[in-house]
Amino acid sequence: MSKRVLFAVLLLTLGVIAHCAAAQPMIELRIGGKIQSFSQGALLARPDAAEIHVPRDVAYGTSTTYRAVPLADLLGGAALPADSVLEARATDGFAAQLPMDLVRNRDPATAVAWLAVEDPAQPWPKLPGKPVSAGPFYLVWVGREAASVRSEQWPYQIAQLATQPSPSARWPVLGVDPALPATDPVRAGQSLFITQCLACHRLNHAGSADTGPDLNVPMNPVEYFQPAALHRYIRNPASVRDWPGRTMPAFPPDQLSDREIDLIVAYLAYMAQRKVGR
Repeated sequence: MSKRVLFAVLLLTLGVIAHCAAAQPMIELRIGGKIQSFSQGALLARPDAAEIHVPRDVAYGTSTTYRAVPLADLLGGAALPADSVLEARATDGFAAQLPMDLVRNRDPATAVAWLAVEDPAQPWPKLPGKPVSAGPFYLVWVGREAASVRSEQWPYQIAQLATQPSPSARWPVLGVDPALPATDPVRAGQSLFITQCLACHRLNHAGSADTGPDLNVPMNPVEYFQPAALHRYIRNPASVRDWPGRTMPAFPPDQLSDREIDLIVAYLAYMAQRKVGR
């Protein structure tokens, strides 16, 4: 083989390799001002990648096994403000707000976060009722208390993980009156709303999600739902009204209790009196 032909073959091989690498989906990490991007292949090849078993997979509703990387390893030890959160943004507009002490935990006696990575050679099955899988990047939990991690803290199809100020500091319009007692149930409702609702919705134009409508502007759900109907709608939207494009899931009691739904409704009712400009 001549040098010219050998050189052409080498260029073609390098081009194919580069094309394959470029074609792989990427996940971006913005942690404490440092920006990194990882492909599926790069994550699957990491020495800390391991096979993990998830007994109660929220997205698939069954036990599953994944090749995954410990999220705490990816996040590193960057010094961050005490109230920082990790925002997980998905390709469909979902944006979960995850406490840093939760995602950085390594103690299996509680709950440990892993970034599951879909192997292009072994695609994951489609999600129940959806035309796509949870891949290529899915945040899953293992450990003795993994079942206590909220359903909206299992984001899938993640495109970006970024550290951010706490939602209340980042978006003051989510806040209640500072004079409200610390024990007031509305404050508990606010915390639940940020965890369970802000991942899909905005409120007073505040939030990162683009999946569902704003829940205070122009109208708050308490202004057009009777209390019992709103409670039922949050529990299972399809039991109240359904349509082909509905994306809001049901929240069974093990994910959101009746008392917790009532707390969210109480927060919504309170915020209906604290609308921002439309």
